[in-house]
Amino acid sequence: MLVSPDAVPTMTFDWGSIKWFVTPARIPGAGSTLGEVIVNPGKGHARHNHPNAEEIIYVISGEGMQMVDDGEPFPIREGDTVHIPAGAYHSTFNRTWRTLRLLVTYTPGGEEKALEGAPDYCLHEAGVIAEWRQA
Repeated sequence: MLVSPDAVPTMTFDWGSIKWFVTPARIPGAGSTLGEVIVNPGKGHARHNHPNAEEIIYVISGEGMQMVDDGEPFPIREGDTVHIPAGAYHSTFNRTWRTLRLLVTYTPGGEEKALEGAPDYCLHEAGVIAEWRQA
């Protein structure tokens, strides 16, 4: 099954955006989740965990700082892969002026639903381009 980025909604937050291409709710029979995460310059997401799923982060482009399991943050850059065990607290921060683009998976899938409870969550329907404005 082909999934085009223009055919899926975009989640936005104060720190960036996410497009989930494969999720168990969207693709019949899918057991994992796959999406692209964009972390805006100078932004990052708060420390959190996924009690029931492991996460894998692949850095498509950009640079940032990654914390896993409350350890010391370490640099990540294009080509790096980070494994986050189920239940491990983690956070990602973009320390540069360029966007940080990540490919993210959850196994098993479904953890993306928790993001809908974030206070800065906004869903943009497929085909709508999200805009950021300076405050």
